[in-house]
Amino acid sequence: MHSALFLIEFGAILLGLGLLGRVAGRLRFSPIPLYLLAGLAFGTGGILPLGASEEFVAIGAEIGVILLLLMLGLEYTANDLVSNLRTQYPAGLVDCALNALPGAAAALLMGWGPVAAVVLAGVTWISSSGVIAKVMGDLGRLGNRETPVILSILVLEDLAMAVYLPIITALLAGVGLAAGSVTLAIALGVAGAVLFVAVRYGRIISRFVSSDDPEKLLLVVLGLTLLVAGIAQQLQVSAAVGAFLVGIALSGEVAEGAHALLSPLRDLFAAVFFVFFGLHTDPASIPPVLLPALALAAVTTGTKIATGYWAAKRAGIGVNGRWRAGGTLVARGEFSIVIAGLAVTAGIEPALGPLATAYVLILVVLGPLTARYTQPLAERFAPRRGGTSPVPAEPSAPRQHEPAGQDG
Repeated sequence: MHSALFLIEFGAILLGLGLLGRVAGRLRFSPIPLYLLAGLAFGTGGILPLGASEEFVAIGAEIGVILLLLMLGLEYTANDLVSNLRTQYPAGLVDCALNALPGAAAALLMGWGPVAAVVLAGVTWISSSGVIAKVMGDLGRLGNRETPVILSILVLEDLAMAVYLPIITALLAGVGLAAGSVTLAIALGVAGAVLFVAVRYGRIISRFVSSDDPEKLLLVVLGLTLLVAGIAQQLQVSAAVGAFLVGIALSGEVAEGAHALLSPLRDLFAAVFFVFFGLHTDPASIPPVLLPALALAAVTTGTKIATGYWAAKRAGIGVNGRWRAGGTLVARGEFSIVIAGLAVTAGIEPALGPLATAYVLILVVLGPLTARYTQPLAERFAPRRGGTSPVPAEPSAPRQHEPAGQDG
């Protein structure tokens, strides 16, 4: 009976997602907001809460984030990544300053104390790699000139989480400096080791994974990705970082074959991830914190757009590409919820969880809209000026399976 109920619930979820995807396709709109609203309707406090399939949906959601980051990593080689990080690290510092400070200031203004301020700073700082990867794919922008800039900022944020999460965990637990330092050292060592292996031995890994049989290639790539992601997470490093580094370690025909085989799986599990996000949000907890969340969302939407614009300008991207980069970075998601969840579990501030949830829901719905419309709106309302836009710099070449994309 339990098995039958699970099949009915999960089948209904997939069917509903397919129908919502069709609606979004006809409206030429990203389906992500519709997936989230579906999760709200059938989650905690919703119209018809799910039961039997919830655990499977949770696992599917985690796989969805991992596949999104793997596919993003497949777009670039290890050398591309190192080159982009070397040139874009100032953008990472600007990103941290512009987007972490509003969260910290908001917590202090509400009297929540310094630990809550550090937590809310992380919530407002980190963009959602999963949502952004999906949006760029939906909009056909993976080969755009500004995409390497966006990718560099996202990777810097994800790598920063390898430092931030151990620090926040130690603060919330109240452990001593020595214990916190050991945790941080382990996290940094693991992240550095995985990156070194990806850069130094990427070709050997590709030869090991390579296979003319699609079935074997799919099993090896997917198994390797999940294994590395799980080990990374076990060692206090983001699973998303591990999956991304597996993607960049693969190159040539292996990357092209894996991209073609994994694309349908990515779309399936990514949709499940967004539904899961909505399932664990009680609609009744949102109204009391809606105004502060809206204010914080408005401020950090502006700061994220400014971050992307500045970073793309610094890279020599044209004006249109700068606005697209800024608008694409707005969405927050999985990391923000993880950070807030740690604080809620520790009992730091009861209102922090609902505020973070409302904030993320606003921006995860607004993010696809800003990604799509920031550049057209800026083009429409910006004052006409003479002269020409700066000549866009050549991007890191996307893999052969991806079209060249739009100019900046």
